[in-house]
Amino acid sequence: MVLYAVVRVRGLINIKPDIKKTLQLLRLTRANHCVLIPKTSVTAGMLQRVKDYVTWGEINAPTMQELLSKRGRLVGDAPLTDAYVSSATSYKDIEALSKALMDDTFSFKEMPDMKPVFRLAPPRKGYEGIKRAYPNKGALGYRGAAINTLLQKML
Repeated sequence: MVLYAVVRVRGLINIKPDIKKTLQLLRLTRANHCVLIPKTSVTAGMLQRVKDYVTWGEINAPTMQELLSKRGRLVGDAPLTDAYVSSATSYKDIEALSKALMDDTFSFKEMPDMKPVFRLAPPRKGYEGIKRAYPNKGALGYRGAAINTLLQKML
């Protein structure tokens, strides 16, 4: 199964209520927050509704591993460590956990102490433009595998 990394780009000003509710359902309550969601018809519809406020694409394994190790947090804002992963799951480290997430043999629900939202820094050198779509030299909407370069700039 393919995992989408969804990053909220724009803030809260002048958002329609249905779009605001969809962003809350996606757990994207602030700018520069990232969530990982599976590629399904339901999530595709949700992403289409909020396309003017987020950017998304398919995350690859090295970026997933770096995201979990650098920005993964537990309840209480403790960082996600190899020791915690080996004690709470059947995987020995974060690398094995990220491979399991990519292969769809593990879900975040199986590790209840882990926060599902990754708080990221604004990208180095800034966004391309927060009011235009990605094909039009902007930052919004679907960007495919280019989401990995954006996440690298934000880690």
